[in-house]
Amino acid sequence: MNDPNARAVPVADPRDVARALARFPPDTLADPALRAKLERVAVASDFAMGALARQPDLLQGLAADDGAQPLPPPALDAGNRGDWPALLRRHRIAGSTRLVWRDVLGLDDVDATLAGSTALAEQCLQAALSALEDDFASRHGVVRDRDGNAVRLVVFGLGKLGGGELNFSSDVDLVYAYASDGQSDGPRPLAAEAYFARLGQQLAKLLDEMTADGFCYRVDLRLRPFGNAGRVALSFAAMEQYFQREGRDWERYAWQKARPVAGDLAAGDEFLATLRPFVYRRYLDFGALDGLRSMKAAIAAEVARKDLADDIKRGPGGIREIEFLAQALQLIHGGRDARLRRRALLRALDALCAANHLSVETRDALVDAYRYLRRLENRLQMLRDAQVHALPGDAGDRERIAAGLGHAGWAALRDELDVVRAQVADEFDALLAPRRQKPEAGALTGYWQALPDGGDVAALAAAGYDEPAAADTALRDFARTPGVRDLSDSARARLDRVVPVLVEAAGAAIDSQLVLRRLLALLHNILRRASYLALLDEQPAALSRLVDAVVRSAFLAERVATLPLLLDELLDARVAGPLPERETFAPQCAQALAHEDTEAALMVLNETRQALSFRIALATLDGRQHARDSARQLAWLADAVIGVVLQLALREMRRAHGDIAGARFGIVGYGSLGGEELGFGSDLDLVFLYDAPRVGDDGDLQSDGDRPLDAARWFARLAQKIVALLGTVTAAGRLYDIDVRLRPDGGKGLLVSTLASYDEYQHSRAWTWEHQALVRARFVAGDDTLGDAWRAIRGDTLGRPRGAAALRDDVDAMRRRMRAELDRSDTGGFDLKQGEGGLVDLEFLLQYLVLRDAAQTPSLLRPRDTPGLIDACAEAGLFDDDTAAALRDAHGVLLASGLDCTLDRRRRWVVENDAVAGARATVRAAVAAAGLVFDERRGAPRGETQEMRRLL
Repeated sequence: MNDPNARAVPVADPRDVARALARFPPDTLADPALRAKLERVAVASDFAMGALARQPDLLQGLAADDGAQPLPPPALDAGNRGDWPALLRRHRIAGSTRLVWRDVLGLDDVDATLAGSTALAEQCLQAALSALEDDFASRHGVVRDRDGNAVRLVVFGLGKLGGGELNFSSDVDLVYAYASDGQSDGPRPLAAEAYFARLGQQLAKLLDEMTADGFCYRVDLRLRPFGNAGRVALSFAAMEQYFQREGRDWERYAWQKARPVAGDLAAGDEFLATLRPFVYRRYLDFGALDGLRSMKAAIAAEVARKDLADDIKRGPGGIREIEFLAQALQLIHGGRDARLRRRALLRALDALCAANHLSVETRDALVDAYRYLRRLENRLQMLRDAQVHALPGDAGDRERIAAGLGHAGWAALRDELDVVRAQVADEFDALLAPRRQKPEAGALTGYWQALPDGGDVAALAAAGYDEPAAADTALRDFARTPGVRDLSDSARARLDRVVPVLVEAAGAAIDSQLVLRRLLALLHNILRRASYLALLDEQPAALSRLVDAVVRSAFLAERVATLPLLLDELLDARVAGPLPERETFAPQCAQALAHEDTEAALMVLNETRQALSFRIALATLDGRQHARDSARQLAWLADAVIGVVLQLALREMRRAHGDIAGARFGIVGYGSLGGEELGFGSDLDLVFLYDAPRVGDDGDLQSDGDRPLDAARWFARLAQKIVALLGTVTAAGRLYDIDVRLRPDGGKGLLVSTLASYDEYQHSRAWTWEHQALVRARFVAGDDTLGDAWRAIRGDTLGRPRGAAALRDDVDAMRRRMRAELDRSDTGGFDLKQGEGGLVDLEFLLQYLVLRDAAQTPSLLRPRDTPGLIDACAEAGLFDDDTAAALRDAHGVLLASGLDCTLDRRRRWVVENDAVAGARATVRAAVAAAGLVFDERRGAPRGETQEMRRLL
């Protein structure tokens, strides 16, 4: 785009420039540099030239430093009360002239001009309000709430003022509010509502009223609740009630940019935080597009009615379309991603690009277009300080605008502008177009719309249903439900577009009836949530991903039907990106701790867990990552959840019973959690430990609360609370099923063990199978120093010398008994976990090698996961490189097959294929090479318990 500084003197009618310069004394024009600057300003702004002629001091200041610093605000006090309007107007004119000067001379870019216009408006607002507040306080006192605290007016700036990007000659959209009701304490007291209404009216009059000096700012109060029919100022409570009951879509767009600009700024910020759920919904909110369509239609009608095609704000491809595009994407995604909650448009576009909702190319094109249009808009308004957005009809004005912006003539500017607007219009139309991109579902549309009383079942047979009559019955029953019958017209229209597409997709599935049942269960649960219907209606990609997930995974179908919030994951840009790293799980889960109410915290925590596990499941299902990575991420997620639940339980215990100084607590994960190989829907095997100092011969230390408990009871209750919280059923389901039978002495032992008793048990009374379990155990939450102590106990226990023959007999006997009782393999298929050559055979092999050789090779004690143990054994020379590689591959095959089963809610049993057969052969060979024999039927192992069978 053209550089306005490319010409030393813009091309314009020299007679116009001469007439403008004739208003200045000759000595002012004697300086060639100053004269050149004035010539440039004369082309662009009659307003600025008039102001400079009337205020010689202003010109002198600009000549000195080109207006490098904003002008100081006027002093408004009781002594010059009658001069307030004139002082404010002259200040606004001077400040605006400074902005023209710097813009025209190329000293400020358009961003700086918009920021300067905003700052000038705020300066005038704050000066005027402060003076009026002092005046009101002298006559009516200060409003105080019931506790005697002073209450001030809050002035919210909406629109471009709120966004910090006010155009040159804009009005200001204001809303007045106050924190709480009360009464002023002066000689003529007023109730808060009357006090702040009068104060707000006088503020608007002081700024808006036309005087001999013109106006300061046009004030628009129509965006307040109920518009012109509403009260001038409302309490925060009344505002909140209004938005809960009456808030409309266009108000979400308006309040998205809201910002306190004068008065009690801190109170204003607090109120906006409470209003955030109205503006940004917690889920992906494609219903916001309906509001956008309505607003766009109204604007288009106005453009057509008033012939506003040349309006660069409201016309096609104008500023408003860029703003609406960014705001719509913010409203859709901002409830889930706080990074997108930006008032300023350019920052919003950057955030949307960073979150992958806009491509870099689209972001850059929109940013360039926005700056181009805003600069042109400013120049249109700078010409005569008029709030105009339409291109000028006067030929002379057109040439002045073109010359001031560095174009050879109006035609060149217009050609460039048309390209910019066409690009914006294309991007905006694309946002509203997805609904039209969905494939038609053919005859199924007519079939569905005829239900429940009409409709020809032949349409279902043609769609591929093996049992069309059963599918027809299910669909008719669904159509008769009150949820469908009572839908609003708009929601029913969405459902009528979505159902045929889902029915057609289900008909193409292998088990069409099963898939249809899953989809109808989901639809039943989202009928009252218009936003989810909107998501499926607006986004073909979401609909397609939903069908794919439901067809391939009973687990995902069940999760989505139970918690429709997970539908958001189908379109969240983060889903297609890299999965979270280990260190990112904890901060995301820890956000639940912001809720003081434990039930609310559990709800948020479970929604976070469900969303993250859903994302991992989608990546597994899509083949975007290996099963090993998914299993490890599920374990990391469980670690993070357990850590948060521990904090919640500690918080409740400390409130009820106080704390125990110097005591330590920790949680150990066994089994698949400890081995970082968790599956979808897996439960958690946990052991709880504590360590507390004793007080002489008097026994355990007691907690320091109003209802003290000794350490044993305190930590027992803490563990009970953790188990209860993890298993609490919320609207999002329960967090995890928990098994605690692996503690010392199993179900007969205490729920929580002291560190000393745990140490003694492992060294004196634990059976071989319990030491096997310890190989995969891992400290997952609690006091770090206790974790270090536990790891030392684990190392000492596993690292003691053992007789190889006795150890081999124990391991063999345990595995044989388990396989006899638990192996579900048959002639039709293979039990991936318990079958011969399956996952447990591999785990037993590795555990045997660790117990046998750790005394000589301590490095075997470091890993807990199966791939890590294989690598450690290879490094210790227990496997050659080929065997280690084959075992890693075998483990990957078996684990992936198992995860596929759990994703579809099937037991881990598969029809054996070449990959599984090869994996089994590799495991069998490694077991035999180690001298282990798992396939003979012998007696039960020593120390067999239900807990051993449960774990292994």
